[in-house]
Amino acid sequence: MADSVILLSLICLVPAIFFTLLLIRKGFRRKHLPPSPLSLPIIGHLHHLYAAAPHEALYNLSKRYGPLMHLRLGSVPWVVASSPEIAKECLKAHDLSFSNRPIFAVVGYMTYGSQDFATAPYGPYWRFMKKVCMSELLGGKTLELLHPVRRDEIARFMDRLWRKATAGEAVDLSSEFVRLTNNVISRMSMSKRCSEDENEAGDIKKLIQEISVINGKFNVCDYVWFLKNLDLQGFKKRSRELRHKFDRLIEKIIEEHEAKRTKDEHRKEVKDLLDLLLDISEDESSQVKLSRENIKAFLLNMFTAGTGTSAITMEWALAELINNPDIMKKAVQEIDSVVGNHRLVDESDVANLPYLQAIVKETLRLHPAAPIMRRESVEDVEIRGNHIPAKTRLFVNIWAIGRDPNYWENSLQFLPERFLSEDQGCEIVTTNDVRGQHFHFLPFGSGVRGCPGISLALLMVQTCLAAMIQCFEWKTNGEEKDEVDMTVGNAHTLHKANALICLPTARYNPLPIST
Repeated sequence: MADSVILLSLICLVPAIFFTLLLIRKGFRRKHLPPSPLSLPIIGHLHHLYAAAPHEALYNLSKRYGPLMHLRLGSVPWVVASSPEIAKECLKAHDLSFSNRPIFAVVGYMTYGSQDFATAPYGPYWRFMKKVCMSELLGGKTLELLHPVRRDEIARFMDRLWRKATAGEAVDLSSEFVRLTNNVISRMSMSKRCSEDENEAGDIKKLIQEISVINGKFNVCDYVWFLKNLDLQGFKKRSRELRHKFDRLIEKIIEEHEAKRTKDEHRKEVKDLLDLLLDISEDESSQVKLSRENIKAFLLNMFTAGTGTSAITMEWALAELINNPDIMKKAVQEIDSVVGNHRLVDESDVANLPYLQAIVKETLRLHPAAPIMRRESVEDVEIRGNHIPAKTRLFVNIWAIGRDPNYWENSLQFLPERFLSEDQGCEIVTTNDVRGQHFHFLPFGSGVRGCPGISLALLMVQTCLAAMIQCFEWKTNGEEKDEVDMTVGNAHTLHKANALICLPTARYNPLPIST
C-alpha cells in the first residue's frame, strides 16, 4: 500500500514539476514584456474594456500599469502606448516596425481582402498608393481643382440652414454634417451627390452608413482563435450582403465613367478621383497595376474614412463654441473683420483666421474623431527594455495623450488660446502642423501610416465651421440652460452620445451666398 502511495505521488509529482518548470520558463520569457493586469482564461483582458469607452478604459488601466502596457484580448497580444514619449518611440524610432495595420474580419472582407489603401500591408503596393495619394489623388493640385465642389456644397448647406432658421425649426446637425461630408466626398470621388434621391449615390450613402456601423461592432471572432471560422454574431453574413450591394452599385458607376472615357466629353479639365484612378489603372508604364478591386476598395476608404471623422469634428467644435460663448464671440469678431458680410467665407480665408484654426486644433486635441490608433508589428521590437514580439498589435491612445497634464496646462479645458501664445508652452503655435510631428498632439496619427487626407479634412472642417459662425447664431433646442450635453458615445469613433440639435438664427437676410 505504501509503495502504491509513493508511486502515485511520483506520478503526480513529475508532471507537477514539469508544469512548474514550464511556468517558470514562461515567466522568464515574459518578464521583459510590459506590465499587464491579471487576465482571465480564454477572454484574456477583454473584460477590462467593457467598463467604459475603449479609450477611457485603456487610460484608466495606464494610470495603474504605466504608459506602456501589455494586454491579451482573447488570444491576440496587444501593447498600449498612453504617453507622448512612448508614442514617439513606437511611431518614430520604430515606425517601420509598426508599419502594418491589424485586419479585422469584416473590414478585410469589405475591402476585397485588404485590396484597399488603408489596411493593405506595408509593401510595394501600399508605398505606390501612398505616393499616388499625396501627389495626385489628395495632393494640393487636385484639391485646388475640386475646390468649387466643396464651395458649392457648403453654400448649399448654408442655404438649407437658412431655410430652417427662417421657419424657426431646429436642425439635427449630427445628421446634416454627415450629409454634407457625404455629398462632398461623393462629388469629388465620382461626380454624384449623395442626396435623398433614389439613385446610385443615394443608395451608396445608405450603404456606407450601414458599413460604418458594422465595422465599428465588436466581433468576438476577431479575438478568440477557435471561434475564427464561426459567425456567432452574423457579421459575416451581413458583410457579404453589404459588399454585394456596394459592388453592384459602384460597378455601375465605374462602367458609366468608362463609357464616357471613350468619347471626347471625358476629356474634361477637372477629373474626379475615379477618373484619376482609371487613368492610373490604364497606364501601362505604371509601377503598380491597379485592379478593379483596388479601385473599389479605395473608393470605399474615401467614404468610410472621409465622411464620419470630419462630421464628428465639426459637431464637437460647434458644441464647444455653444458652451463657451466668449470663445464664440471672439471667433465671430475675427471672421467679421477678415471676411465681412458681403460674401461667404472661403477656404482661401482660413490662412488669415488664426483663432478659427486654434479652435479646430483645440477640438482635435480634446475630441479626436479616432481616439485610438491601431498598428501591428512586423518584427520583434525592443521598447525601453521591453520585448514586443512580431505580430503584436499596438494601441496608441491619442485621446489620453491629448489630455496629458504634463504637456497641456489646464488639459481638460477648452482653451484655443493655447495654440496662439508661446507663453502657454505649446510647440504648435506658429505652424499649422497637426501631421504627427509633435507626439503630444496626434489627431491624424503619425509616421508612414499617418492619415493622407489631412489637408482635405482641415479644409472642410475649418471652412464649414467658419461659414456656420459667420452666417448664424446658435442655441440648443428648447433647454432652460443653453448648454450642449457633451456625453461621449461608446464606440471606436469619438461621436457624441446624443445628436447635436440646435436652433439657428440667421445673422443676415439674405445670407451672403449663391447656390
